[in-house]
Amino acid sequence: MRMYDLIHKKRNNQQLTDEEIKFMINNYVNGGIPDYQMSAMLMAIYFNGMNDREISTMTNVMAQSGDMVDLSSIEGIKVDKHSTGGVGDKTTLIIAPVVAYYGVKVAKMSGRGLGHTGGTVDKMEAIPGLKTNFSQEEFFNIVNKTGISVIGQSGNLAPADKKLYALRDVTATVESIPLIAASIMSKKLAAGSDCILLDVKTGSGAFMKTLDDSIALAQKMVTIGENCGRKTVALITDMDIPLGNNIGNSLEIKEVIETLKGNGPKDLTEICIKLAGNMLYLADKGTIEQCENLAKEAIEKGYALNKLIEIVEAQGGDIQYIKNPEKFEKSKYSLDVILEDNIDGYISGMDTEGLGIASTMLGAGRETKDDNIDFSAGIILNKKVGDKVKKGDILCTLYTNDKNKLESARKKVISSIFTDKNKPKDIPLVFARVEKSKIEKF
Repeated sequence: MRMYDLIHKKRNNQQLTDEEIKFMINNYVNGGIPDYQMSAMLMAIYFNGMNDREISTMTNVMAQSGDMVDLSSIEGIKVDKHSTGGVGDKTTLIIAPVVAYYGVKVAKMSGRGLGHTGGTVDKMEAIPGLKTNFSQEEFFNIVNKTGISVIGQSGNLAPADKKLYALRDVTATVESIPLIAASIMSKKLAAGSDCILLDVKTGSGAFMKTLDDSIALAQKMVTIGENCGRKTVALITDMDIPLGNNIGNSLEIKEVIETLKGNGPKDLTEICIKLAGNMLYLADKGTIEQCENLAKEAIEKGYALNKLIEIVEAQGGDIQYIKNPEKFEKSKYSLDVILEDNIDGYISGMDTEGLGIASTMLGAGRETKDDNIDFSAGIILNKKVGDKVKKGDILCTLYTNDKNKLESARKKVISSIFTDKNKPKDIPLVFARVEKSKIEKF
């Protein structure tokens, strides 16, 4: 078998066999296929695509290129959730305690933030003392004890994906639905959960900018999961507006706590109930409606907040910060961003990615993987899309420990918030739900 022949085949829009895909991925990981030949293959896939069988086979081979986590020593059904990334997305830290309260296990390996999207691990490490690096045995013990543990990605998980993504990044082949789907799902399969909920973001702050592209990606990922023996559902959720009001690590932890007290922003609370309800549904806890009602009850009665405290304590965090969020360190400097336009109207739209970049500029995120994070830095939004505004209103407040960062971040925020005399139309927070055999649009 020669890589040349496989490139020729895919260039001519023909299907690769399972054996050919295994040969290609395994030999590339082992160094037997050079970058220039794999680059040619990636471009052929970019233009000609892959069918469901090809994508599923490729994903499975990528998953098996490294460690496959065996969660069998954790009792009960294990459900994982993956988000394609967004600004203000702190949903994992709300929904995981909700579903864990009902006995559904969440053994989650999560990533750090890079660029304009925040990482769950970074948010968690804003809690003093909390650890996200454990041995596999410690990780499993925490999940068996509390129902959940969220740790940083470690070990040799899907090394084929790491090599392929680095190559896609420099060969203009990132925006390929088969390659995106295989990249995401190879890591989910390697992580070992029985069921997978996918939160596919769409809009200005998401990787997939259009609803059609987001649904197409969700369909591919759901098909992969089901073909590989994992119950899989995807929700298409809005990322034209940041989730909640707080952007930045400790600021988002404070909002998590308020939401679990039943006092969170309406949009964040609604999304979390939908996500938690679908995770409970995947774990056979009832119909979607019944499971969403369970999620509401866990929040309204404080069960999920108590579970968060239990999780934080199990991972070494200081639970006093959860019980009294005012203990979190405050930034030395803050700046109110004032609406300077002479308008009596509404917030008509937001460049969510721009707001995420502004938060990073303040120190809340990384521009390179080696950057240090200022946990107290970030943005609190006072106005969101649909809110009435006039000249002189405070749009948001910026927080940082570096005074020199305020003005450039302010300018970025101003250029990312749009106004109009007319009130914009309401749009749903959840656009669609994708299962293997059906798509529901809302």
